[in-house]
Amino acid sequence: MPTPTSRSLLESAVCCTPVTGEAMTPQAAVRLARTLKAIADPARLRLLSLVAAHEGAEACVCDLVAPLGLSQPTVSHHLKVLVDAGLLTRDKRGVWAYYALVPNALDSLAAQLTTTS
Repeated sequence: MPTPTSRSLLESAVCCTPVTGEAMTPQAAVRLARTLKAIADPARLRLLSLVAAHEGAEACVCDLVAPLGLSQPTVSHHLKVLVDAGLLTRDKRGVWAYYALVPNALDSLAAQLTTTS
């Protein structure tokens, strides 16, 4: 019968597996947290969806206000957060701003959240 000391050593050996992959760096964690914070808002998730659904995956801010039911300044604020997080680009054309998805930004985000076995 194992002694209490040998039992605890055996249990600790079973539960403590070596790190075999690369852990996220502190800088990468800060960047990912900023991006996750940006999309952790229902209005921002809808904005990403609305932009993606527009022809060419690009939409004018004037096309995004009514579907959200928010004021233009509020929509512009949410869009700025998404631009700052690297998920959308902004292109000013005359008095209007057009927003487009950053190519592969959502795929890259999904890859960071996917575990491999």
